[in-house]
Amino acid sequence: MSIYIGKDTKVIVQGITGFHGKKHTQLMREFGTNIVAGVTPGKLGQNLDGIPVFDTVAQAVEATGANASVIFVPPAFAADSIMEAVNAGLDICVCITENIPVQDMIKVKNYMKGKKTRLIGPNCPGLVTPGECKMGITPGYVVKPGKIGVVSRSGSLTYETIKQLSEAGLGQSTCVGIGGDPIKGTSFLDVIQAFHEDGGTEAVVMIGEIGGNSEQEAAMWIKEHMNKPVVAFIGGQTAPPGKRMGHAGAVISGGKGTAAEKIRVLNECGIPTARMSDLIGETLIELLKERGIYERCLSC
Repeated sequence: MSIYIGKDTKVIVQGITGFHGKKHTQLMREFGTNIVAGVTPGKLGQNLDGIPVFDTVAQAVEATGANASVIFVPPAFAADSIMEAVNAGLDICVCITENIPVQDMIKVKNYMKGKKTRLIGPNCPGLVTPGECKMGITPGYVVKPGKIGVVSRSGSLTYETIKQLSEAGLGQSTCVGIGGDPIKGTSFLDVIQAFHEDGGTEAVVMIGEIGGNSEQEAAMWIKEHMNKPVVAFIGGQTAPPGKRMGHAGAVISGGKGTAAEKIRVLNECGIPTARMSDLIGETLIELLKERGIYERCLSC
């Protein structure tokens, strides 16, 4: 099983005729993603390797029955693209775009209240269900079908972690990159709760970083509600206070959101944390063996 996307997901690519849209549409199709349409205003009637292009998301949904979109649109237009996908009633929208102005995302968050669409991102690598569907830029060759859920704020650490797991024989149910911006559509807690309810996910890896308190929020929920094994890693352990490190949301402010604080809360909630990123897989294996489910989690 998986969360959010699977083999039945029908995907629209917003910004399909741009450089990145074209490139990643091809890679997603090669992975097996069912891409049914593209959207670029003013390009109605064109096609990309047989994929029809429409002016609007509403047109694409009406013609194809699509239920998801992935956005490769420049920052100035990305917020409008998200709201267009929401207005079309899609189940899920993945926004890869980085550098969207904060005030634009505040507008998006307010617009989405009460709507059914789930937003992943922005400024994220997207998500992938191995063997079924990929929406975004995660390298398809590193993933392997299995029973480990992965959720991360960092794109590069997502790929590194997946590769570690795959090489250790621990395939993934779904891998979700939630993005590193301070205002985003889906949180750690949202994804953790979805993995908790997913019968095909046996354990979870959570990759956090400095800034904010979303990792702590998820950890406290896990302590109270979740029996599945969870391990974590927090990036930015040597970051100086007051300086943004990489992502817009990765900044320590007023002494809050430090790596040490996050690790302390995670450990107090019973969640082991890897000391270094290259020990994430090893840390998970140790916990799975301790819980007596290591063999069950190995991919066939």
